[in-house]
Amino acid sequence: MSVGASSINTAHPSQDYANAIDRNVPSFTAAEAPDENSYFTNNLPPPELEEYSARTEEFVKHHFRHQRRIVLITSGGTTVPLENQTVRFIDNFSAGTRGATSAEYFLEAGYAVIFLHRQFSLLPYSRHYSHSTNCFLDFLSEAPPIDGYAKKSAVMARAEYSDTMLSVLRKYNHAKRENLLLLLPFTTINSYLFLLRALAMKMEPMGSKALFYLAAAVSDFFVPRERMSEHKIQSGDFNESQLVDPSASGVGKKLIIDLDPVPKFLKRLVESWAPKGMIVSFKLETDETILLKKCRLALKRYSHHLVIGNLLQTRKFQVVLVDSVDPVKQPRWLTVAQRDEHKEDEKSASNADEKNGVKFATKQDSEIEEQIVIEVVRRHGARIWDVVAATGSLPE
Repeated sequence: MSVGASSINTAHPSQDYANAIDRNVPSFTAAEAPDENSYFTNNLPPPELEEYSARTEEFVKHHFRHQRRIVLITSGGTTVPLENQTVRFIDNFSAGTRGATSAEYFLEAGYAVIFLHRQFSLLPYSRHYSHSTNCFLDFLSEAPPIDGYAKKSAVMARAEYSDTMLSVLRKYNHAKRENLLLLLPFTTINSYLFLLRALAMKMEPMGSKALFYLAAAVSDFFVPRERMSEHKIQSGDFNESQLVDPSASGVGKKLIIDLDPVPKFLKRLVESWAPKGMIVSFKLETDETILLKKCRLALKRYSHHLVIGNLLQTRKFQVVLVDSVDPVKQPRWLTVAQRDEHKEDEKSASNADEKNGVKFATKQDSEIEEQIVIEVVRRHGARIWDVVAATGSLPE
C-alpha cells in the first residue's frame, strides 16, 4: 500500500509498521470552497441522495412545526472502495456503538434524531440484541401450552429478560409512533460526504436548534474515481507463461495502492453548510500524551464548538470534552466505572441456564454515552440562549 510517496511492502507482514509510515507528511488542512467545488464536481453523488434529501426535508419540517430540537448523528465507519464495481475495499473496526447508544439518550432528552449510519452497523434499540456475544435466539423461549393444550406454537421472551426487553420495545415503538427517528444508511466515504452536506443544508431552518454529533469513523484516505479500477483487481496476470512456469516474472506481485487524503470538510460544515448549528466532533487517539493537543488543534483548525476526545483503550468508560484552544482552561473529563469482565463472567455463570448451557453477559449499569449526551444537551441549550441574547429574539 502506498500513501503519498511512501509504501508498505505487503510481502513482509512482519515489517515494523513504524518504519512503513512517512511521519514527515504534513497534517491535513481544512478544506476551503474550491476544494468543496472540486470534490463534489469530480465525484458522482450516491443514487440515494435525492430520496434521503426529500425524507430529511419532511422530517425537519415536521419537527420545526413542533418546535423540537433535531440532532444529526453520524455513526459507524466509511469504506474506501478500490474498484468501481466494488469487490475489495478498505474499512475500519467501528461498529457504531457510540452513535447508536447516544441516539437513544438524545431521544430520551426530547430531541428528534436523524441517524446517518453505516449500513448494517448498530442501530438505536436493536443494538441491545445485535452484534452481541449472545445470540438473539438465546433471549427467547417457546411458550408452554395453556392447560396442556396448544393449537399452535408461540415464542416468548425468557422471564429473566422480559422486563428489559419490554422497556426497550416501548421506547422503540414510541420513537416510531412519534416520528422521532429517521434512519439513513450509507456505505462509502463518498456517499457519506455527499449525504452529510445535503442533510446539513436541509437542517438550515432549525437555526441554532440544529445539533451535529459527528461520531462516525470517517476514512482519512481514498482512491479518486479517475484512478479507480473499473473491475475487480486481479491477483496476477494469468498468461500462459505463468501457468507453465510459477517462477516467471509477475508471480507474487505486490499490490500498491496510491491513496489521496480525504478533504477535511468540517470547516465547510461550520462556515457554509450549517453556520447556525452547534457542531460536535470526536477525536480518537492511542497515545494519551497527544490527546488534548490534538483536540485543541481540531478546534483551532475547524472553528467548531466541541471536541470529545477518547483513547482507544479506554473509550468505553472515559472521554474528555474540549471546548477551548486555551491550554490553561481545564477540559471536562467524564468517567463511568470500568467493567470487570471476570466478575461479570462469574455473575453470568451463576445465573446461567444450567439445563440449556446458555450463558449471558451482564450489561454495565452506566454507559458513558449517557453522561456525554447530558453534557452536550446542556451546552446546546446554553448556546441557543446565547443566540437569543445576541439577537434579541426567541428561537422558533
